[in-house]
Amino acid sequence: MNITDYILNDFNPLTTQSAVKEALKLFETYPITHIPIVENAHYIGCISQTDVLTIDNKEELLKESQSIFDHFQTENNESILDILKVFADNNTNIVPAITSHKYLGYIDLNDVLDEFSQTPFLNSDGFILVIERNTTDYTMSEVAQIIESNNGIILGCYESKRNNEKVEITIKISSQEINEIIQTFRRYNYTIITEHKDDIYLEELKDRSDYLQKFLNT
Repeated sequence: MNITDYILNDFNPLTTQSAVKEALKLFETYPITHIPIVENAHYIGCISQTDVLTIDNKEELLKESQSIFDHFQTENNESILDILKVFADNNTNIVPAITSHKYLGYIDLNDVLDEFSQTPFLNSDGFILVIERNTTDYTMSEVAQIIESNNGIILGCYESKRNNEKVEITIKISSQEINEIIQTFRRYNYTIITEHKDDIYLEELKDRSDYLQKFLNT
């Protein structure tokens, strides 16, 4: 993702000499959570709508509130995942784009999500498989080897949960034989979190459970 293609400038950032009432007017006009603050074309931080609403004196200049400015941004060498993390970490729907501290504009969350939705992980047909293993035993190379040795193609993979004991991996796979991949993961001592209609192992367990239930009821 080249962020320069997504930089917006449909409103002017404020400065420390702007009044609180100017910030309130911007928030009323645009559906944004933060307003970038710029001084001499250089980005110095953001102020959130939540914080602006706590200021009683609407004539007060923003320079009096610099202690509550938030400091987050993106530069043109960051990946889409880096930018998504900035959005998530700061509970914002805009991220200022800068280069050498110079304010260029901002990135809108919806544009980034639209871009991400076009990736093979979300846009291609495939199976979502969630697996779990002991953190000390897990390697990404082994996960890839299991899938590819069963003629599967990895469309995307990430760690969806991790703690000191367990790691959970979410994988999107293109494969005609997802069951073979599932069974191989089990043989390698991975726990299968998701359920799949093609999972023969689960069908066998269900059949045995039904048989046992009938036996106990006789």
